[in-house]
Amino acid sequence: MVCTACIPPTCAPPVRRLKPPPADRRLRPLHLLPLLQPIRADFLHSFSIHELLVLLPPPCRHPLPQLHHTDTGKEAVGVVSAVGPGVTSFKVGDVVGYADNPMGSYAEEQIIPASVAVPIPHAIDYITAASVLMKGMTAYIPVRQAFKVQRGHTVLVHAAAGGVGSLLCQWANALGATVIGTVSTEEKVGQATQDGCQHVIVYTKEDFVTRVVEITSGGGVHVVYDAVGKDTFQGSLACLMLRGCMISYGQSSGSRPDPVRLSDLAPKSLILGRPGLMHYTTNRDELLQAAGEVFACIMSGVLQVRANHVYLLSEAARAHKDLEARRTSGSIVLIPDSQRL
Repeated sequence: MVCTACIPPTCAPPVRRLKPPPADRRLRPLHLLPLLQPIRADFLHSFSIHELLVLLPPPCRHPLPQLHHTDTGKEAVGVVSAVGPGVTSFKVGDVVGYADNPMGSYAEEQIIPASVAVPIPHAIDYITAASVLMKGMTAYIPVRQAFKVQRGHTVLVHAAAGGVGSLLCQWANALGATVIGTVSTEEKVGQATQDGCQHVIVYTKEDFVTRVVEITSGGGVHVVYDAVGKDTFQGSLACLMLRGCMISYGQSSGSRPDPVRLSDLAPKSLILGRPGLMHYTTNRDELLQAAGEVFACIMSGVLQVRANHVYLLSEAARAHKDLEARRTSGSIVLIPDSQRL
């Protein structure tokens, strides 16, 4: 694999404005196709790093479409400012959000399909909603769908202080599981503990496989939630008990082994899954159920959301640099410059 195009954070996309916002608008609109909605806040996801770092194998058999500066960002929250013909489920003034698609949320206004819009409950503020919608549903799939965590389970969560990892820990703890979390630095131990980890492993200082074996008295864990990928893949399999399940939902350190050897799973009859949000929200009912579960857990106090880092949209490059350098924890939110806090 050869990197033929590497876009540094300093080349992050500029603010795009479709039209001047009303003088009295306090937060940004977001267009729903056929809805138009001023976006109030974006959530900066680690996927955004990969969007700006383009890796192409030589030769590329399937050339990527031309990338445009305005095609960055894939989730946002805003207020509907216009609706198109036939839209009956939303009206002007509604607060809605979307996650995963379409691209282009690094903007002051955006047009999106009404079918992907999710109503935001009045009890949840815009910053919280923007920071939790996608990563909340990303956490919902592993703990409530792909592997249903139950009381008595022991789970291992990598990157426990990350945006999704912190929610996975809280959710699994609330469901009655024993939660083991891994973090990169001592500074993140406190947050992981606060999020429900009964055991926290600083994987840069000790071998997480050895510690998991010690913690479980050799029994292993029921499930591993792994967003790291290459660096933790084999170790994660080693941490599982007989008939254990590994759920891979990310690859921050690089791709997992390709191909995955089935012989690695056979000795303990392991199950390996790679669930994707789009495949668990294939219709409107599934989307609303996933978002609804997330919002219900927030309003009941099961999930605590940390929007620890708020940047102006014009500071997107700095936000990307901080995320890539691991100087952040929890969620990163971008807000329009006109909404400077």
